Amino acid sequence: MTSQQNSIILNPSYCESLTEYKRRKTITVNIGDVPMGSDYPIRVQSMTTIDTMDTMGSVEQTIRMIESGCEYVRITAPSIKEAENLGNIRRELRLRGYTVPLVADIHFTPNAAELAARLVEKVRINPGNYADKKRFETIEYTDVTYQAELERIREKFIPLVKICKEYGTAMRIGTNHGSLSDRILSRYGDTPLGMVESALEFLRICEDMNYYNIVISMKASNTQVMVQAYRLLVQKLAEEGLKPYPLHLGVTEAGEAEDGRIKSAVGIGTLLEDGLGDTVRVSLTEAPELEAPVAQALIDRYTRRAENAKPIKPITINHTETLLNPYQYFRRHTHEVVNFGGQNVPRVIADFSQVSDVQMEDLKSIGHFYLPLLDKWKMNDLGADYIYAGKQPIPFMIANGSRQILDATTWQAIDDKLNTYPLFNGLDYLQATEKHPMLNFVTLTYKEWQPEFIQLLKTDTTIVLWIKTENAHAMAALRRLFFFLLEEKITCPVVLRRDYQENEENTLLYASTDAGGLLIDGLGDGILLGTEKTYLTSKEDLLKKLSFLNQTAFGILQAARTRMSKTEYISCPSCGRTLFDLQDVTAMIRKRTDHLKGIKIGIMGCIVNGPGEMADADYGYVGSGVGKITLYRGQNVVKKNVPSDKALDELIELIREDGRWNEVEAIEA
Repeated sequence: MTSQQNSIILNPSYCESLTEYKRRKTITVNIGDVPMGSDYPIRVQSMTTIDTMDTMGSVEQTIRMIESGCEYVRITAPSIKEAENLGNIRRELRLRGYTVPLVADIHFTPNAAELAARLVEKVRINPGNYADKKRFETIEYTDVTYQAELERIREKFIPLVKICKEYGTAMRIGTNHGSLSDRILSRYGDTPLGMVESALEFLRICEDMNYYNIVISMKASNTQVMVQAYRLLVQKLAEEGLKPYPLHLGVTEAGEAEDGRIKSAVGIGTLLEDGLGDTVRVSLTEAPELEAPVAQALIDRYTRRAENAKPIKPITINHTETLLNPYQYFRRHTHEVVNFGGQNVPRVIADFSQVSDVQMEDLKSIGHFYLPLLDKWKMNDLGADYIYAGKQPIPFMIANGSRQILDATTWQAIDDKLNTYPLFNGLDYLQATEKHPMLNFVTLTYKEWQPEFIQLLKTDTTIVLWIKTENAHAMAALRRLFFFLLEEKITCPVVLRRDYQENEENTLLYASTDAGGLLIDGLGDGILLGTEKTYLTSKEDLLKKLSFLNQTAFGILQAARTRMSKTEYISCPSCGRTLFDLQDVTAMIRKRTDHLKGIKIGIMGCIVNGPGEMADADYGYVGSGVGKITLYRGQNVVKKNVPSDKALDELIELIREDGRWNEVEAIEA
């Protein structure tokens, strides 16, 4: 790795501060009567799923979206006829008293964009396919031929810019990771830098023409790529002296239900934590009116963040031989302690410290199943690696693949100390006379960091730190602890502990942000979502919460791309171009394939969101006509126009051919 890759960014140009919540300052973009930028609240938006030619259906759905919290509504306009009908939709909304700004979603058609820009408040173009080429071809460009392509694009793009200036129409230059043009891929590769350059090429044209009413996005279904691209974009804008444009945040094709929410929060929340983002769209494979409340819940967390957060010591590190680069993923270097750190995947710890009278069947909640007939344990792919039992040792032998953790005072009183591990408070560990010879967990908060820990952590190779915080600015406080470790070149593994008293929806979003944001930067070797100070009184309710927290922990690791434990579905949120019911089809595919650990399946409603948008998928199921499906292996077409009633069987057969299919293994307790 280069020294730049190894260096901590002390005053990163992608955000105002790594320790204090400060929203990035941007210019104001006027979009109808709902301006966007840092002088205004972070806005909520979504996209209709009704056929744009269905005027009344589009109007009714738009109203439902407004009532759910949408401040902007995007509508697809793939051709001239849909662009024309945007005017009818807008007029009907105005007649009914709704003034929500409308956004025309354009992909391939400049003349549709030029018409839409005269009718609605904003147009969104994708630089990867607006006047550019996407044929999955590798082309060698010289500087001369590359510049010639830019001139061709400029000629195609300038008319739209002129119209937007004349009509006061805003524009979003929205790069998607999966639809980078062949030209960009040939020069920059499939990288965050390629995404950024794709947008900057169009942005430079706009600035040459003194047009600045622009919002920018860097969407990807891979959360690491998405976060890195947005950060790099902000850095490049500052480096080139371009204006600080507002950012539209979104994880594209996030999926459905809990997985879609976790993935969205990992990507969007990580950026919001550092003050980036001026509008949010959560892309779920659900009705669009269900997206706005999720976006609002993510945004609301930052309304009073600056005043509620406790001060965190600024980062002032005097050397640069450490391991953090905000624009590229590198996992923090750690030494191995039992199965933490080193090359091990991050571990999941389940918190049973509040559960009384633990029985074998109680462990079903964390993926451990006792089989009485065989007198053995079976763990599924979401089986917790460790069980924290606190002051109450589990009264039976647990699964071989899992281990027990006890509070240090309880551990010291039991007979079998070798196969159970102690948890010490940080200060107590300094004076402890009895410790485990292989693994000792030591809790530490930001406030408890003491100089006397430094030498201990450098020399005691049995310690796994267990870090937590009560600070409202939680991710930054935990990140600050990692910087202490990086500064002192301490390589012990670290478990992230967070406790939440919120409802399940908010717990899901907050945990995904706090832990996911650190994991995306390669920080963290384990995760524990706890029940400390729980308000639950019944054992049944507590076990339900533990099941939810365990699944959430595994979901966060998967969304952050640090541990793949289940099938991943990259499914688009639907729009007026969709050729089948995405929710029903996704549910059908999930039912047959959700046991295929680590496989990524893209489910796209049309060819626009097909091979490009599912760039990360191993297999693709894409609508290619009414009742017709095209199947992909990666980005390559394998079978075209398969009847929809046979397409899932054909997809499964394709997975079989590749040797990646396995039958569902039943677990009978």
